[in-house]
Amino acid sequence: MKLPRSMATAWLVGTGLGLVACAAPDDAWIVPRSADGRPDLQGDWTNGTMTPLQRPEGEALVLTPEQVAEREGAREEFIDGRNAPSDPDREAPPVGGDGSTGAAGGVGGYNYFWIDAGDRVAVFNGEPRSSLITRPEDGRIPDLTPEGRRRRIQAFQRLAGEFDNPENRPVGERCILSFGSNAGPPMLPNYFYNNNYTIVQTPDHIMIMTEMVHDVRIIRMGEPNPLPGGVRPWLGDSWGRWEGDTLVVRTTNLNPDQLAAYAYLFAPGSENMTVTERFTRTDEHTINYEFTVEDPDTFESSWGGEVPFTRLDGQLYEYACHEGNYALSNVLSGARAQEREAAAISGDDSG
Repeated sequence: MKLPRSMATAWLVGTGLGLVACAAPDDAWIVPRSADGRPDLQGDWTNGTMTPLQRPEGEALVLTPEQVAEREGAREEFIDGRNAPSDPDREAPPVGGDGSTGAAGGVGGYNYFWIDAGDRVAVFNGEPRSSLITRPEDGRIPDLTPEGRRRRIQAFQRLAGEFDNPENRPVGERCILSFGSNAGPPMLPNYFYNNNYTIVQTPDHIMIMTEMVHDVRIIRMGEPNPLPGGVRPWLGDSWGRWEGDTLVVRTTNLNPDQLAAYAYLFAPGSENMTVTERFTRTDEHTINYEFTVEDPDTFESSWGGEVPFTRLDGQLYEYACHEGNYALSNVLSGARAQEREAAAISGDDSG
């Protein structure tokens, strides 16, 4: 549960330890355990935060109390401004939209009331962070290899091409996987909304349901029996094991279309991409999530980070993506109309 902003900021300035009540140390807290004696990770969680994935150049990993207060205060002012009542006498938007990009599409979209992009700095082990990436030390995604650069260009060229078929469109737009990398791996906030999860745990499996596009990851426990290289399901082939009280998950065999979608975030991974995740329950309200991406065919070095998952004081709802995604058929129909128009002009010119 979050403190009111004024209390949270004051507590941070006074102690430098964190922003939410759950970040305070509790020596009496005991890790809850499931029937088989393992740490109980079950429940509803969120990783929504205003802390960016990559660190702004020149910043330290740990923010000062003054930096946190300034950033969260500016964020609060922005949210309050966007939530202000609309002027009933305002002019209509210009024909063709206002030129903006993103979910609004240049013609208006969600009222900001429905947006939950994160209004708090991420606090990990009591430290307010300037980025979620912590390795390499500069908090930046490593440079791409020549092959990684080639695949990234290829991925963007594919998305910028003609709308010949649904397969040309990204998996998020087609409502196949979550926008960004919410479901992962790695499991990252999307800085928009629905950064929420439900975890269900048994001795043999861990299930993680992602609210965004209602993706479900099934992590099998025990001695790995990996899928053949040619079998590449959505969200990959995940196997988990316990190292003390930490759940360690290794994922391979990610789907090519899912890997291509990562071009928006960092780069399209190769078929050899491996993601290792660590889940550690640290208090009643927090799971420390750590991830490492290894893909020497794409990146000059491995990289990773740390993300706090906090207890969600609420519930998850069904995300009925695009209400059947009827807009996709409209997009394709528009492209066909453009082709017919171009063919007619070409025919006139030849005559």
